[in-house]
Amino acid sequence: MKKERVVYHFYPYEGNVLNAKREISFEIKLSSRMILDEICFNWNKKMLEEKINSSIQKGNKEDFVKVRERYLQYIWE
Repeated sequence: MKKERVVYHFYPYEGNVLNAKREISFEIKLSSRMILDEICFNWNKKMLEEKINSSIQKGNKEDFVKVRERYLQYIWE
C-alpha cells in the first residue's frame, strides 16, 4: 500500500487587510453606562439647584416656577 502525500501550496492573500475588533463585555458596558448616567444626573440636578437659588436671589418668580417644575422630576423619589 502506497503512502499518501499531502502537498500544501501557499498563495498570498491579495485582498484588503481586515482588523478584528475585540468585543467589550456586557458587564463593562452596563457599568460604564450606569456611571455616566449617574454623573449626568448629578450634574443636571446641581445646575437646576443653582438656577433655583439664583432666581430666588433675583426675586424672579416666573423663572423659579419653570425651573422648579424641572427640578421636581429629580427629587420625586
